[in-house]
Amino acid sequence: MEKRLFDSHTHINNEGYTAAKRAGLLEKIDESPLAYVIDVGFDVKSSKQAIRDAASREWCYAAVGVHPHDAAGLTDEGFEELGELLKEPKVVAVGEAGLDFYRDLSPRDVQRQVFRKQIRLALKTNMPLIVHDRDSAGEAVAILKEEKAFIGAGVLLHCFSGSAEQALEYIKLGCTISIAGPVTYSNNKKTAEVARRVPLENLLIETDAPYLTPEPFRGKPNDSTNVEYVARKIAELKGISYEEVAAATLLNARRFFCI
Repeated sequence: MEKRLFDSHTHINNEGYTAAKRAGLLEKIDESPLAYVIDVGFDVKSSKQAIRDAASREWCYAAVGVHPHDAAGLTDEGFEELGELLKEPKVVAVGEAGLDFYRDLSPRDVQRQVFRKQIRLALKTNMPLIVHDRDSAGEAVAILKEEKAFIGAGVLLHCFSGSAEQALEYIKLGCTISIAGPVTYSNNKKTAEVARRVPLENLLIETDAPYLTPEPFRGKPNDSTNVEYVARKIAELKGISYEEVAAATLLNARRFFCI
């Protein structure tokens, strides 16, 4: 089987998984067309699990960081620990970090502070940054500008939900855009337009598993093997072959994460 897909954002480290569930998921990916996945941390504990997952499989790499939902739980000691985790051999990015003003599970001032600290950590360690941005009304990108994030190793806007016009402006700044399962939803015209208009060389694909399951499995738990459906939908929207999308996004992700 040809290994030609790269899931740039997944959560094999999901805290709800039993050891048996995680082992089964790893085995399923072993037998799939996936060449690589990035197991992305959302707090210190999950970042450590991502590192363990990465150590168990050649195709798995880790990102370590604190999600805006979990920002309020980050202590000074925890932030120092994140810095140490970045030294682990298969850690390739900081994240996911950012702002989420939709759920507001951490106070907004705390989200901003923790986001800025992680941007500075990425710059200090020359690591790419994975950004979560939901309903911040442009504030996340404004903070990235203020912190000079774009002079660093790279900025990835994961599970992009903005407009095509925004995506093209962010690419001019130096962002890479990642598209997930919602592009397959028939009522999601905005993300479909992003997929059509953003140049293929600026795109990555992802699942954000176990969330955001694409059609035809919407309503069921997601996993990394479903990234194929994201690639196929992008190919349909761009009027090019699935193989071209798979090859380009694999190459783009390997360059972004230096794999």
